[in-house]
Amino acid sequence: MPTATTRTASATASWSDLVSAALLGTKRRTPPVTARAGQGVAAALLDAAAVSTVRRRAALRPAPARERTAPAPADPRPPLPPAARRRLSLLLADRGGTAGGSRRGTAPDLTELLPQWLAAAGERGYRAPEALLPALLDAARARTDLRPAALALAGPRALWLARLNGDWKFALRGIGSPTAVPDSDDPGSVRRRWEEGLFAERVQLLTTLRRRDPQAGLRLVRGTWTTERAEDRLMFLDSLREGLSAADEPFLERALSDRSRNVRATAAELLSALPGSALAGRMAERARSCVGPDHIPGAEGPTINVEAPHECDAGMQRDGVTTTPPTGRGERSWWLGQLVEAAPLDGWIERFGGRAPAAIVALPVADDWRTELHDAWCRAAVRQRDADWARALLGVPAAPARSAEVAPVGSTRDLAKLLTVLPEDERAGWVAEFIAAHGLSDAFRMLGVCAVPWAEPLGRSVVDALDIARDAGSYPWSFSGVMGLAERCLDPAAADRLDMLTAVTDEPEGASPGSGGYWSEAFQRLVGTLRLRATMYAELSRPEDPASGTGPDADRTAGPDPATETAPDAPRSSASDRTAP
Repeated sequence: MPTATTRTASATASWSDLVSAALLGTKRRTPPVTARAGQGVAAALLDAAAVSTVRRRAALRPAPARERTAPAPADPRPPLPPAARRRLSLLLADRGGTAGGSRRGTAPDLTELLPQWLAAAGERGYRAPEALLPALLDAARARTDLRPAALALAGPRALWLARLNGDWKFALRGIGSPTAVPDSDDPGSVRRRWEEGLFAERVQLLTTLRRRDPQAGLRLVRGTWTTERAEDRLMFLDSLREGLSAADEPFLERALSDRSRNVRATAAELLSALPGSALAGRMAERARSCVGPDHIPGAEGPTINVEAPHECDAGMQRDGVTTTPPTGRGERSWWLGQLVEAAPLDGWIERFGGRAPAAIVALPVADDWRTELHDAWCRAAVRQRDADWARALLGVPAAPARSAEVAPVGSTRDLAKLLTVLPEDERAGWVAEFIAAHGLSDAFRMLGVCAVPWAEPLGRSVVDALDIARDAGSYPWSFSGVMGLAERCLDPAAADRLDMLTAVTDEPEGASPGSGGYWSEAFQRLVGTLRLRATMYAELSRPEDPASGTGPDADRTAGPDPATETAPDAPRSSASDRTAP
């Protein structure tokens, strides 16, 4: 029991002094206490701390107990197989990235594999392990591109944790999380979320409702339209692209008179994407007055004649035509492009005597208007998702004479966007032929719009082009972007066929010094990444069975794993203490 002497000494010592002496040790710092006869300094310090603790507690007023935190909701989805769970732990532990230097070496980049792993796990309907939820939420907090897949995998327990930790409050905004969107069968809950939610929550709610019930989403927007800020109206209007139909036309027509120029322009764009809308009809009439067939004596066939508008009247402005052109563009050509872009493409077939899109595109255009006219048709094909016109404007990728016309000098057309109009298989085939004929220099953005994994002809064209670049002694780092895409997008089954490219080859005369070693490293990394992706998908795709060699013991006999050589063991997490079983 503390003596009177101890109580007196402890009364003069502050709590922080006692804590400091205890942390540093009595040999390094003399505690501000007086020991009684026969008592050590450490014991006197503990006595003083006990007295001080009683004094501190006696000064507190009793408070009512807080309500106990409700347990985390159940998640009925199946758990990850043990090997897949270990893989996720490794990927999350290495989410800071591999070596930061310009030379990446041969190790796979686990940071870039995490999004693919999350997508694959989500497709198979697994739930995230409770112990890894904090690390998964930290990764999603650091990288917004991971949030939709990470929150979908984490499920309702991510929201439960986010309510207890402000660092993860992004999960409560509903971005990418279907669990954060109320059931559309409960109109009251939907209305409350719309009226009381954060802006990001409202956008997510509207987008989800438009997928389920387009008219229910439109009713939400109409109900509060006049009270919304201009920037919010713009985002809500843009969300109407989901499920856009003729039923949206009356509302969009009213939005053409909005006080915000950006809102008016977006409404006009959406209306022009509806070929049967009144705005599309008005724009078609204006475009036909500017573009049409002309028969020139001595010519083999008709020529397209273009007469750009001489003014941008009030009606054109109300329908979304912007009056002021960008720097370097003439007013008349700027107005013409907007009219043609907004006009329904089907109307040109009738205008040119029933000719197919390819035949119309092949017609000569008078007075050097060809590039301007074709660029506008490209934008119209993207807006209206017209595959026939996209094929005609893309042309034959392998023909050298035609390739110069695909994107001539001074053109503003976006071939990557035009390719998105084509079906996936046809898109991959077109890009494969383009690469085979013209190489990789202009193909990076085209590759980015192709379905993953790449179809075999496309993957073969990319690898062949990389091999040709290596044999030519090209700078390997000039192709680092394409190589990174290949690591993420090539079919993992191609790994065995690429083994022959991992050897260091003789550098041709005039090659970049050391390029042979760099190319060898790049192909080794590519092969290693493809094999690691194959392993990841196998771990997720089948239940673990020791008899089949895919169980936990299989890791001891399957040879080295590229990931385990580059990523440390994931630290233990205490999430299981905070999450209900």
